[in-house]
Amino acid sequence: MTLSEIIKTRIREEGPISFRDYMEMALYYPGLGYYTSNRDKIGEAGDFYTSSNLTPAFGAAIGRQLEEMWEILGKKPFTVIEFGAGTGILARDILAYLKHNDPLYEKLHYTIIEKSPEMREMEKKMLPEKVSWSGSIQDLTEISGCILSNELLDNFAIHQVVMNDELMEVFVDEDHGFTELLRPAGHELKNYLEALDVHLPRGFRTEINLDALDWIKEIAIALHRGFVLTIDYGYPSAELYQDYRNQGTLICYNKHRINENPYQDIGQQDITSHVNFTALHHWGLKNGLEGCGFTDQGHFLRALGFEEILKEMIMREEGINYKKEIYLVNRLLYDMGRKYKVLIQSKGIPDPGLRGLSS
Repeated sequence: MTLSEIIKTRIREEGPISFRDYMEMALYYPGLGYYTSNRDKIGEAGDFYTSSNLTPAFGAAIGRQLEEMWEILGKKPFTVIEFGAGTGILARDILAYLKHNDPLYEKLHYTIIEKSPEMREMEKKMLPEKVSWSGSIQDLTEISGCILSNELLDNFAIHQVVMNDELMEVFVDEDHGFTELLRPAGHELKNYLEALDVHLPRGFRTEINLDALDWIKEIAIALHRGFVLTIDYGYPSAELYQDYRNQGTLICYNKHRINENPYQDIGQQDITSHVNFTALHHWGLKNGLEGCGFTDQGHFLRALGFEEILKEMIMREEGINYKKEIYLVNRLLYDMGRKYKVLIQSKGIPDPGLRGLSS
C-alpha cells in the first residue's frame, strides 16, 4: 500500500486529520515517509542543497565558533549535540576543523540526535570516529557545550491556520483525492499568537510550529550550561506576518524544483515552512535560555572569517576551480546568506560576546 493510500485509509477510519498530522505522516511515516525512506534527499542527486553540501569551509567556520564557546566555558569537557545531521557532512567538516585543536578534541563529545534509521546509517559511514548517536536528547543530561541544528526546524510538522471571523485550523479530508476543510482552532494555537502579540487580518493563512516550542523546552531542560546554535531559513514575527505573506510560507522540494502542493508525490518530496525566530527566542526565555544574538548567515560567516578559511583551503589543494569557489562564496554569503538566519541562545553564561555575532 502506498503512503497516500495509508493516509486516506486513516482519514476514512478516523475522519479528517489536522494538516500537522498529515505532514508528519508524509515526512516521517516508518519506511515510506520522505525522511524515513531510502532515497537520496540532499545534494545533486537529491531534492535540495544545504549550506554544508557546498563547501567544507562552512563546517570549519562553525567549528571556529564552537572553539570559542569551549574557551568561554573554561576549556572543560565539551559536548556538541547536533540534531538531524543529514548525511553527516557538517559533522565531518566541524570535526576536521576541531581536530587541529588537540586539547579541545580530546575533551570533545559529539552526539547526533537522529530519528531516521536510513540517515543514521548514512552518517555512520561518513563519521567513523568521535561520534555517538541517540534517539532523543532526553537520554542525555547535564550537557555542557553546544546544541546545534542546521536546517532542522523547517521540517517539523506544522499546523496551518486561517483567520476568518475567528482563528480556524486546516484539516485534511479525502474525497477522490485530498481536500481541505476548516475547523475552529484550539486554545494552543490561539495562545501562540496571543503570546507573540500577533493579530492576523481576515483571510490570512499561515503556519504555527508547536513542535518547535516542545523542542526548545526539551533542549533547555537538557542543557546544563552552554549554548544553542540554530541555523535555518525564517524570519522574526515582524517580517513573517507581513501582508504579502498572507498565504503562508509552506513550500515543497522535489528534484531541485519548488512547488506549493503538499498533496502530490507524497513521501517523495520535502515539505517545509519558514521558522519563526521570535517564537524560539520567546519560549527560550520562558525556559531559561538567554538570547545572545540574531543575525543572518552571511554576517555570521563573515564575522568568523569564512573567506579566510576558504582561501586557506584553496591554497592547500591543487586543481581548484576558482570560478566555482567564487560562486560558493557568493551563494553562502549573499544568496543563502540573506535567506538563512542564525539564532544563538545561552544558559548559565552572562553576556558571552560571541565572535559570530560581532558584525
